[in-house]
Amino acid sequence: MRAARELHDGDVVFVGIGLPNLACNLARATHAPNLVLIYESGAVGAKPERLPVSIGDPALVTDSLGVASMSEVFQWYLQGGRIQVGFLGGAQIDRFGNINSTVIGPYAHPKVRLPGSGGACEIAIHAKRVIVVAPLSARTFPKDVDFLTSPGQVNKYGTRRSLDLPGGGPVRIVTDVGILAPSLEDGELELVAIYPGVKAEDVKQKVGWPLRVRRDLVTVEPPSAEELHLLRDVLDPDHLYL
Repeated sequence: MRAARELHDGDVVFVGIGLPNLACNLARATHAPNLVLIYESGAVGAKPERLPVSIGDPALVTDSLGVASMSEVFQWYLQGGRIQVGFLGGAQIDRFGNINSTVIGPYAHPKVRLPGSGGACEIAIHAKRVIVVAPLSARTFPKDVDFLTSPGQVNKYGTRRSLDLPGGGPVRIVTDVGILAPSLEDGELELVAIYPGVKAEDVKQKVGWPLRVRRDLVTVEPPSAEELHLLRDVLDPDHLYL
């Protein structure tokens, strides 16, 4: 619900499967009917009647505006600066929004080997703004990632500006207890919003660095009856993701 509210009507969104897809379709059904959904499998302007279960699900093609090759999606749309929003997740997200989806532990001798980047690195570089969706925990939000798969606001190689990265990078980290956003001063993630009933002190315990709290911290509006109905009864009636 909160991720859906981050989308604006008319946004062109590079979206994956699962919760990001659910958020996009909720936004389309409520405040953003002109959202354009693009999937890396090539479906452009997709309007799936049911939740797709994979990136290759035929439901993505039905009634879409067009179907393009993967290279066209990445080169013409994404690298061409035509994507307003990219959704990402990750096994680790550090204090500057850098994302690890490659390995846990040393790269040569990892504890866990993960799927890798896919298109995540390109999305993190080129999308005008990136929304990350992940549950908050000290394990998932360490001070530093074990491996830099997708760039955040600052990393050991420099800032987005010094590295000449064209997109805005992660601007919202939507979690299960609150929302983080990068500081305008140094790019470090700060707590900018919490959910009803959640205390800022509790959120601080769930990250691996001393989390700063934005002075104008706000409490997120709870979901409306309409949003809950759409999510539970219309968009995900079989509870694939909820």
